[in-house]
Amino acid sequence: MEKQTLPNSTLILVFGILSIVGCCCYGIGIIFAVIAIVMAKKATALYTENPELYEGYNNVKTGKILSIIGIVLGAIYLAYVIFIFATVGLEGYQEMIEEITRGAGA
Repeated sequence: MEKQTLPNSTLILVFGILSIVGCCCYGIGIIFAVIAIVMAKKATALYTENPELYEGYNNVKTGKILSIIGIVLGAIYLAYVIFIFATVGLEGYQEMIEEITRGAGA
């Protein structure tokens, strides 16, 4: 009997990658990471029932690891943003961004 690919194994991997790429986009990466972890949990349960029927479990494991990394990086970034807004406020944050863009343009 031919092995089937685990459902959503590639999508889990893609969402894991997107969670890391989107970690600095004010929480977008965390959304992808949570979706990927939930899908990975379902795929893992399906694989553990009949491991001889499915392939692509490596994509699921890799996507889950990337999602965990994406959650950690996203949480660190969100904590940083909250800290910046709490200390300097919105106006101070905008001034910092303006200084950075002026420095990069010179």
